[in-house]
Amino acid sequence: MKLQKIRIENFQNIIDSNEFDVGDITCLVGKNESGKTSILKAIHRINSVSPGIGTPNFVDRIFFAYNPEKHYPKKFYSTYKKDDNFVTATFILDEEDKKVISSSEFGEKMLPDGDLILTITQGCDRRVNEIKVKKLDLSEERALQFLISLYKLPAITADIVLGFSTAKKVLEYFGRDDIDMSLPKQLIDILTNIRDNSLPVVVFDKYIRRRVPKFLYFDEYYQIKGQDNLDSLRDRKRNGKLQQSDYPMLALMDLAGLDWDDIFENYDTKLIREKLEIANTKISKNIFGYWYQNNHLSIEIEIRPAERTDLFGMTSGKNIFVRVMDSLHGVSIPLGTRSKGFLWLFSFLVCYDKIRRDNENLILLLDEPGLLLHGKAQADLLAYFEKEIKPHHQLIYTTHSPFMVDPAHFDRVRIVQNLSIEPNSENLPEDKQGTKVSAEMDRVESDGLFPLQGALGYELYQSLLISPNCLIVEGFSDRLYIETISDVLQQKKRPGLSVNWTIIHVGSASKVSTFIALIGANPRMNVAVLIDFQKKRHQSIKNLYERKLLAKKKVMTFADFTNKEESDIEDMFDPDLYLKLVNGEFNTSIKLEQLSHKHPRITQRVEKYFEKNPLLKKENFSRNHNRPAKYLRKNISSLEQDLSDKTLDRFQNAFDALNKLLQ
Repeated sequence: MKLQKIRIENFQNIIDSNEFDVGDITCLVGKNESGKTSILKAIHRINSVSPGIGTPNFVDRIFFAYNPEKHYPKKFYSTYKKDDNFVTATFILDEEDKKVISSSEFGEKMLPDGDLILTITQGCDRRVNEIKVKKLDLSEERALQFLISLYKLPAITADIVLGFSTAKKVLEYFGRDDIDMSLPKQLIDILTNIRDNSLPVVVFDKYIRRRVPKFLYFDEYYQIKGQDNLDSLRDRKRNGKLQQSDYPMLALMDLAGLDWDDIFENYDTKLIREKLEIANTKISKNIFGYWYQNNHLSIEIEIRPAERTDLFGMTSGKNIFVRVMDSLHGVSIPLGTRSKGFLWLFSFLVCYDKIRRDNENLILLLDEPGLLLHGKAQADLLAYFEKEIKPHHQLIYTTHSPFMVDPAHFDRVRIVQNLSIEPNSENLPEDKQGTKVSAEMDRVESDGLFPLQGALGYELYQSLLISPNCLIVEGFSDRLYIETISDVLQQKKRPGLSVNWTIIHVGSASKVSTFIALIGANPRMNVAVLIDFQKKRHQSIKNLYERKLLAKKKVMTFADFTNKEESDIEDMFDPDLYLKLVNGEFNTSIKLEQLSHKHPRITQRVEKYFEKNPLLKKENFSRNHNRPAKYLRKNISSLEQDLSDKTLDRFQNAFDALNKLLQ
């Protein structure tokens, strides 16, 4: 069966979460304190198990149990009733579930024609995993018909039974004093059970309850220590007093194929040494197949008698040590000293490996998975979810990291928010209070959407760079000029800028190096720059290749093609043509001789002119360099005749140099 919908009520800061859909992978997104963890902990209590060992032990049963004084919303505790529910889950039953029901004494005809939907609840007064059926669409009348056919009743008795639609009415009729017919005791017992508990409850308890998926909750506290005293670990397991860090260690030992007899009787034999060698190779392959941050790591497990110099609690009996070998640097260090992100991933992967091998019917609940991982490693973890978990288990996880939101599957996202903790929430209506879950993005506060916005921004960044060849320019005007003149050259049957270049304008000169550092790190990208050149920026331009951001040949300036000591893209045009663009756009009549010759760049000379002769609308020319470029683009058909051969040659020389860099 597959989980379809969830609703949480009366649990910690959740008054009513609203019912929300659940898919193969469901991502609960929300800021800190929004209630994401509370949702997972409530879901876990439907049918909980512990990582690596299955059914909760005694300690876990106490921990998982619903405690009204602890879990019921404090604000409404005075209204607490024992028959309140705190979680309602709806499942759709699969063909195997239907087959199990059909083979029962009630037959297959009681099943609906379409989907068979099961709704169960966990109440505020019930013990751990004591779920109850709320709804199961079965036909009691058709179940009775099948029962009668099984018991081969006399025709007259069968006809009477078939005249009733419920077990209650059948029992009432045959219980009358004036009726001398009787039913078999076994049939009466079945009918009595249906009357007293309902057919859905009877079928659920007898055939479906054991098939309800179990829920495994995993958070940062289930982290392996990397070393332990095996005598103490065995005692904790026997006595049902395992600690959270014990689960991944037990899963690791299971993955290694180690059993307690081997450990305590054969630890110093050739057999156990061979087992450990095989385990080291197997674990290294399984675990480090998904750790792309360092490809030179492997696992080493050692079991030996305790020594007086070992850590407290490990000075007697036998100890297990797990170390990580780095072949690149030739060092081996204890697993427990690795980064917290690495420890989380290692612990989760060994526990999940055991789950897969046990083939348990589980739904995984991961609280902030990969929180301590680098953004790229979080993306790798998402890929692991898709490839390794989705085909076998449903997954619900929480996050506030944009790297843990898959932009290809925004449909999996459910926004978690708690308006009660926001400013000015004193008069919030009761139906708006507490944690809410929604898939409707237009009804969510902006803070809740931030991780999605971050994920979308990263996706846009990636999609922007679909082309393997990126030409970086400073401003939008650069892009307009380049595209316009390239079109003119091509119309004249001369080479323009290749369409294989994707032009990206970054906004300003100060952003060029940062942008190149970001995208230049991608080895699949071919990046070049064509930017303005000023003497005061000479060193910053040199840094682009001296600091190995780009090869020197890929750093070009407009001064390379104007043969001037300083140049902007506007200096690629003849000065009188550029003035024509300025005059046309700003409705002025500036002449070349009116401009100062103290400055080498035409834009700087025009800026100085407007400082002395302000534009009538008090516009700032230095902030409007795009407008002459737009004017050229808009009026190119009439201005094309003013483009001199020298201007076209300068642009063509730049385009030729860039095209030679194409991959």
